[in-house]
Amino acid sequence: MNTLNVQSSVALPALPVCAGAQCPACGAEDVLLVYRNGAVPSNSCILMSSREDAVQYPRGDLSLGHCEQCGFVGNTAFDPALTVYSGRYEETQGFSSTFQAFQRDSARHLVTRYGLRSKYVLEIGCGKGEFLSLICELGNNRGIGFDPAYVPARNHSPAAERIDFVTDYFSEQAFRAHAVLERPDCVLCRMTLEHIPDPLEFVSMVRRAIGDYPGTIVYFLVPNASRIFKRNCFEDIYYEHCCYFTPGALARLFDRCGFEVLDLETLYDGQYVAIECRPGSNPHGLPPLADDLADTRRTLRRFAEHSERYRNEWLAQLAQMRAAGKRVVLWGSGSKAVAFLTTLGLGPDAIEYVVDINPYRHGCYIPGSGQRIVPPKVLSDYRPDVVIVMNRVYVPEIQNDLAALGLEPELLAL
Repeated sequence: MNTLNVQSSVALPALPVCAGAQCPACGAEDVLLVYRNGAVPSNSCILMSSREDAVQYPRGDLSLGHCEQCGFVGNTAFDPALTVYSGRYEETQGFSSTFQAFQRDSARHLVTRYGLRSKYVLEIGCGKGEFLSLICELGNNRGIGFDPAYVPARNHSPAAERIDFVTDYFSEQAFRAHAVLERPDCVLCRMTLEHIPDPLEFVSMVRRAIGDYPGTIVYFLVPNASRIFKRNCFEDIYYEHCCYFTPGALARLFDRCGFEVLDLETLYDGQYVAIECRPGSNPHGLPPLADDLADTRRTLRRFAEHSERYRNEWLAQLAQMRAAGKRVVLWGSGSKAVAFLTTLGLGPDAIEYVVDINPYRHGCYIPGSGQRIVPPKVLSDYRPDVVIVMNRVYVPEIQNDLAALGLEPELLAL
């Protein structure tokens, strides 16, 4: 039920201008307002130990602006002082067998395609170090990872001894301090660029740091904004993500910063955009997937017109479930759950529990709405009638987990 296939036979309304806004991906001033949501939790992956702290967690505003020149979408009201990344930031999806398979396939692809064996690999925003460790295992590589949320005690990879982990943000100064003696053969940055409020400056910094050596492969992975807005996925719009890239917006950014785009594709059921590049230019233009400016304009106008209707459809369906006395739980306690619950204004009285397989989340509470996060085994006694799955790619895995508990609730997948 998470897709509104709305087709308009009349001209869509013009979008209002975001006064004073400038695109942080290209510097243009043609920024148009497409979405607003006030007072959302400013961190959605922070572990909250009490319901009171979770409900009272600091909030910020969402005001998404679309740049008609490059296709970028960003939160014009973003305040970086409201976001916190530390060991309490529990972002990993690594407990899922589905995601583990995706990680392994991605690492094998990079190792095989670019000959990453006995090389030096740098990852910006390495999280708990899972992917960097994997790519060092598969290719017998050495590495360095930057992330303030890295927790050494949780890395049990045999490759960990060949990796330096820096619990700090990546910067030119940090790069020179830790990697000055050796140029990286590969630079990874996965699910991090969308958190950075000045993407043009950041990608330019990466370009300056690695220099002109054409042998350095650069791989970035971000959420696919085309999917978010085409499918009205309001659950994928939250405060930490201050940047939203379509495939074209991402490719144009890297082209602008002096990278040759080697490959551009969508992955993981279209949820992510991956770009592979190296220092250089694009004399023959960008890949066909990057030609999406006109489609993005149409998509965002439809999203602006119909996003409220889609949210109301969810509220009506949930009200019907409550009226019928059905027990409803969410499966997946990450950022999607936070956005879903807080955007719809659903507290524990409407949905009591959120289920997660990540043991580090168990017993914690959802920022903003206050639901308790529980392991799947709790459902054996609770016996929900409906499970709302926050990410449809995990439905087969979740069905197996529910079957192991002897449960067959109705599944609704976003």
